[in-house]
Amino acid sequence: MAEARTTATGRAAKPAAAPAAFEVPPPGKDPFDIDEVFRLLRRAVAHLPKAAMFDLRDRGYGSPFEQLVSALISARTRDETTIPVCLRLFAAARTPEAMAALPDEEIVRLLHGATFPEPKARDIRTLSASIAAAGGRVPDTAEELMTLRGVGPKIAALTLGVGFGKPAISVDIHVHRIVNRWGYAAAATPERTMQALARVLPERYWIEINERLVPFGKFVCTGECPRCGSCPLVRQCRQVGVTAPREA
Repeated sequence: MAEARTTATGRAAKPAAAPAAFEVPPPGKDPFDIDEVFRLLRRAVAHLPKAAMFDLRDRGYGSPFEQLVSALISARTRDETTIPVCLRLFAAARTPEAMAALPDEEIVRLLHGATFPEPKARDIRTLSASIAAAGGRVPDTAEELMTLRGVGPKIAALTLGVGFGKPAISVDIHVHRIVNRWGYAAAATPERTMQALARVLPERYWIEINERLVPFGKFVCTGECPRCGSCPLVRQCRQVGVTAPREA
């Protein structure tokens, strides 16, 4: 097991009892091997739509500022909506200076389709102005990022990981659900799951875990009736809490 680390917010992680994945595997299950899990995950999601932040990065919108704004827009918004909304906004402004110069009502119009467009527009314009005033430098630590309006741990982690390439764990609903279902974590909230992963997940996977588990969670390891019957990870997964799996 990996040594104790701090979380993406810089707080020390607390010791916890070993989750199910670290116990002797039950009949019909293999010992949990995180390297094998990621090898299988890459193959499983290769043909699936990418997670929004990684899709935008691969389209050329991977700067720290673009990733920060995209992550804010993505909050409680489906990837299928986030991507076209971000593309529309970035067609109008791609730098803090240009974004801060847009009127609030114009940003609201460009955010049409995303959840909470009015408060998100205010947050985007305010943080853009703050960054522009600092010479265009986007903060590169979680603590600094979270001083910006509208930025919490998940948005900070996505910005650090995808925008800066710095090891950071971003835990959304899919990551939270799946790693607890695997038995790799045993945590009640995404924040506690992030802390648990910081203790056990090798740092080389800190960015990639969100990239792989978002599409995997949307199409395979779904919230209700996961597709356990056709899941390539079923022998690794402890299926914690699964009561009604699908056979295909």
